[in-house]
Amino acid sequence: MTRRVARRLVLAGAALSLLAAPVKAQDYPNKPITLLVGLAAGGITDITARLYAEAASKIGGQRITVENRTGAGGGVAAAAVQNATPDGYTLLVFSGSQHATIPASGNAPYEPVKGFSPVTFLFNSVVVLAVPADSPAKTMKELHDLGRTKPGGLTFGTPGLGSPSHLLGAKILLADKVPFETVHYRGGSPMMADLITGRVDFSWPTLSTSRSYLAEKKLRALALDADARWAPLPDVPTLTELGYGKQKVASWFALAAPANTPPAIVAKVHDLFVKASQDPDLKKRLEENGTPILTSTPEQMGKAMEDEWQNMQELAKVLNLKPQ
Repeated sequence: MTRRVARRLVLAGAALSLLAAPVKAQDYPNKPITLLVGLAAGGITDITARLYAEAASKIGGQRITVENRTGAGGGVAAAAVQNATPDGYTLLVFSGSQHATIPASGNAPYEPVKGFSPVTFLFNSVVVLAVPADSPAKTMKELHDLGRTKPGGLTFGTPGLGSPSHLLGAKILLADKVPFETVHYRGGSPMMADLITGRVDFSWPTLSTSRSYLAEKKLRALALDADARWAPLPDVPTLTELGYGKQKVASWFALAAPANTPPAIVAKVHDLFVKASQDPDLKKRLEENGTPILTSTPEQMGKAMEDEWQNMQELAKVLNLKPQ
């Protein structure tokens, strides 16, 4: 075979590949999709990912499963998606702040921005300052005063290093000069178990994971990070009311594909999950959980990921974040 013929065959093969790409995108999805979640089952990321998976499965006509791949505060799942085949069938559901925290606080097995193709935001998270029902603290001020007198300070439970609740709580404690020890868990469920039994003094869990415990009086709410008071907790003040103002900690959760996923595939994934966000049952359940739906274009999400990465590098220095 001459070099000229061989070159023509290579060029022909490349042309066929380019022609085949739109066909694959046009047929998407034609097999099951996996959503990877880097935290334990039962937490806000897991619960909402499963609600989206159910709604999107009905629309796309393919089974969408959620796989909890824990480890490194979510880094194991992020690395797995970054290294997956960029075909739209392995996706990551993640917290923007936590995703950026891991590499900002030490070595991480993934690139927080360049390693992914952004798809869309999924929802926002509202968190609440909660203490065990038998805690002596009845207000946020009383909790902080307790921390200043308790040997070793307060024990602060979080659902994971770099989660919005971790960053929010740490910022406030440092600003108020309250001594504390942080205890990181692999998700909201194990953290809630220790909070209820008093193994940790307080946490900032999401409304989704704490609402039933608050209703059953197993926990007491002291404050809310939200624009306004939440109807089921009318007596609980917002941070703004308490004088802390609007906190600059990203609380958005989103969907991403591996880097180099073809734009046509990203568009298909985007359309599928944005349509899923309009499902009446999904919208109702997310609103009740205190996790209002939030969607975006891939470009808007990409800009948010870049901004969060820049902000987190500075915040990691301020909070002296270290990998766990």
